[in-house]
Amino acid sequence: MRALRAEGASLTIVTRRWPGGEEFAPLICNPFYLGSLWRDWSFARCVCRSLKNQNFDLVQSHERISCCDIYRAGDGVHREWLTQRRRVLGPLSRLGVALNPYHHQVLSAEKRLFTSPQLKAVICNSNMVKEEIQRHFGLPEEKLHVIYSGVDQNVFHPGLRELHRSAVLAQNNIPADATVFLFVGSGFERKGLATVLRSLAELPSSTYLLVVGKDKKLEQFRRLANKLGIETRTRFLGGQENVQPFYGAADAFVLPTLYDPFPNAALEAFACGLPVITSTKSGAAELIREGVNGFVLDALDVAGFVAAMQQAATQGVAHYSAPSRDTVAALSPAAMSSRLFALYRDLLWGAIESVGRQLQAPLPNPLPQVGEGTDVATPGQPSRLVPTVLPSPAGGRGAGGEGAK
Repeated sequence: MRALRAEGASLTIVTRRWPGGEEFAPLICNPFYLGSLWRDWSFARCVCRSLKNQNFDLVQSHERISCCDIYRAGDGVHREWLTQRRRVLGPLSRLGVALNPYHHQVLSAEKRLFTSPQLKAVICNSNMVKEEIQRHFGLPEEKLHVIYSGVDQNVFHPGLRELHRSAVLAQNNIPADATVFLFVGSGFERKGLATVLRSLAELPSSTYLLVVGKDKKLEQFRRLANKLGIETRTRFLGGQENVQPFYGAADAFVLPTLYDPFPNAALEAFACGLPVITSTKSGAAELIREGVNGFVLDALDVAGFVAAMQQAATQGVAHYSAPSRDTVAALSPAAMSSRLFALYRDLLWGAIESVGRQLQAPLPNPLPQVGEGTDVATPGQPSRLVPTVLPSPAGGRGAGGEGAK
């Protein structure tokens, strides 16, 4: 958002609450609600009603709201998530999910969004998500744009190892010569922590696990660690605002997620020079070269994760550092912003061409850039580009910040 503002665009943030402190114009939509179903439905209804009285060039949403021009599919496809989740649920739990009205509401909102005639573009953070949207909803290729998230490689880098490893291991009573695996993510069922714990139980006693993240069912996973006899080799560290020290302490990053469109934690791990061991339903899998910068396995393949973790431990972090770092060398925040700008310009130019055809008027030459006064509905007015529809703030990052519903 700051990058868009720097380009001269005028931004309006549509949200339930806005803490202030930034030069953005908030449009507050905070209707009363009880429960998650009413929360999401009432917010979407309020947003669409409010936008009818506005005149924006583009409306981008990060929520499943049908009155947007651009949707960023950061949560992936809910239908696909439910399919993957059923793999770890018993018969009664599967029935509960099938009858849960919240899931029916999300699936309905998802369908309305992807079939909306207003929708001009979908930003996918992985090719996996792009393929899922095509398969489930039949969107044409030209509407789907894969734009990977960026990672700040001045913040996340291999030098964190020298800065933090000794201190983190000492603070957590881990031997200096131990092999340390790192799990980063909140919502442990979805992120696959059970598979990591079961895999650790099959590895030598010199291997340890740092778990950074939070979950309402934390005690359930503590009990699993105790049952497996690895409670002395597992450190549950809770949500952390600053995760750099833990990347610096680790020898490998492991995330057997049941479903994750593209975990930012994987980008951070690559940037820190760690091998990434993840699952086939993680968007990060498409960046992995098997055995070079990581490994990809089925989320429930404990034997496969044991073998991959053992290989990573044997070869050591130095073996993977350069290839892992190279994986994200081009994925900077600036590169992501540049691709977003290009998409916005293409959409704005398309709107201008449409108006020109309707008026039988020549197009401006040169065509305007983002933020140069491109309000199509009222030419010559200052641009009011891309109000981003945000959910209510949901607490800290928690080293992932995502929870499975």
